[in-house]
Amino acid sequence: MNSFNIQEILNYLPHRYPFLLVDKVVDYTPGEWLTAVKNVTVNEPFFQGHFPGRPVMPGVLILEAMAQATGLLAFKSRSDEPPPDNFLYLFVSVDRARFKRQVIPGDQLVMRVELLRVKRDMWKFAAEARVDGDLAAAAELMCAGREVIS
Repeated sequence: MNSFNIQEILNYLPHRYPFLLVDKVVDYTPGEWLTAVKNVTVNEPFFQGHFPGRPVMPGVLILEAMAQATGLLAFKSRSDEPPPDNFLYLFVSVDRARFKRQVIPGDQLVMRVELLRVKRDMWKFAAEARVDGDLAAAAELMCAGREVIS
């Protein structure tokens, strides 16, 4: 089983609190698929306004969590070494997004992303997010590997 914890995630993704939305990678096969988790707590800053008294994780943040998982799979598929500081996978498109279940404090969001194809460092994925085995969201996501200028 290939897994890695938050310390290794921080070596690959540029995101930090409050925008890092992947807590752990449970398993993956480079070039194929990755399963990651986000433990959703009442302390998430977005719950202050979405919605007061009835907290629900915004759908766009579920998409972002899945997109961060695609970036991790792309990095691990390209190399087992952390990327240089000036290289990122940028989230560039979302298609066929569907939301099936609310995600609330106390839920564990389990994300599975599968690589569909790569062309010229454009990576297309099928992504699902589940809570207790129930589908919460699904989408096709695309990211692009790019050198960034600081």
